Amino acid sequence: MSEQPGLLERSRQEFERALQRNIKGLGYFASPAPVVGASAKDVLIERGTLRLYHYRPLVDEIYRVPVLLVMATTNRGYIFDLTPGQSLVEYLLKRGYDVFMIDWEAPRPDEKTLDLASYVLDFIPTCVERVKQATGEPDVSVLGYCFGGVLSLLWAALHPDAGLRNLATFTTPVDFSQMPLFASWSDKRYFDVDRLVDTLGNCPSEMLYSSFDSLRPAGRIAGNLRLVDRMWDDEFVKAHRMIDRWGTDILPLAGAYFRDTIKKLMWDNALMEGTMDVAGRPVDLANITVPFLHVTAEHDHIVPTAASAPLIDMIGSVDKEQVTLKGGHVSLVGGPNAVRRMWPKLDDWLAEKSL
Repeated sequence: MSEQPGLLERSRQEFERALQRNIKGLGYFASPAPVVGASAKDVLIERGTLRLYHYRPLVDEIYRVPVLLVMATTNRGYIFDLTPGQSLVEYLLKRGYDVFMIDWEAPRPDEKTLDLASYVLDFIPTCVERVKQATGEPDVSVLGYCFGGVLSLLWAALHPDAGLRNLATFTTPVDFSQMPLFASWSDKRYFDVDRLVDTLGNCPSEMLYSSFDSLRPAGRIAGNLRLVDRMWDDEFVKAHRMIDRWGTDILPLAGAYFRDTIKKLMWDNALMEGTMDVAGRPVDLANITVPFLHVTAEHDHIVPTAASAPLIDMIGSVDKEQVTLKGGHVSLVGGPNAVRRMWPKLDDWLAEKSL
């Protein structure tokens, strides 16, 4: 008889959750998508596919060195600014950083000729100079996510005198031979990248979405099952909808840029082999000598540990650190997991280097 109250309480809880799942499930599909990317900001550059944002401060005292976030070219930057309480941008602003972000829109048909050099030798340098102009400061900290990290590395290696103060990359690959599924679908024996680009101009977002989705074939089904099971949990549902929206909001890639990345990185593995160049300029990551932080995710299905691990030894900095945290490719930077793990680590590392 002593176990009866506990059994009844558990039964009551399960009944209540089942009821909430049904009630809230009916409203789920009719409700509007959650608002994301709502932190107040000003657009400093709006040029074709390129956007540069400056976020408005939330505190009176601000660190001297501004922070520039560089988003991956396949996704939109609101993963850094999901919602109040789950926004890296808000977190950094509240801790006194002056925050800027390079974000991307879908390239127009006439932007199909944008190549890797356009991003590394034009877009990023232009944004860095605009940040300096806006702040009046001579240097900047750059934080790059995924392929935004690759672009940041290439820019930093080729611009040692550009005023880079600190560099951090998150889930950034350098050994593309260790990304087996991407290597399989882009295998040059079967994948005619020249024909695709010459025919379509830009690489379609549907093709990129399919490639990401193939990395976890059952991931969407499993995610939907978890959603149904936890429909009673408002916070879980909200976080799921935001991350799911971002994960499906894939951008097309400029044709020439896509061709460059496939041939140089996927086929030649040029970064790892030491043969990388941008517009004929050789890239040596040992030229990066500023304080460097690389954060990877323990359960990253997009950039496996083997693909990112060699990076720390390739950087020329004396002050450099590699950290692996629990989480996946997305949850490392956005959502409840990031709030507890990656963001505080980033703040601890960056604060003393931003005075």
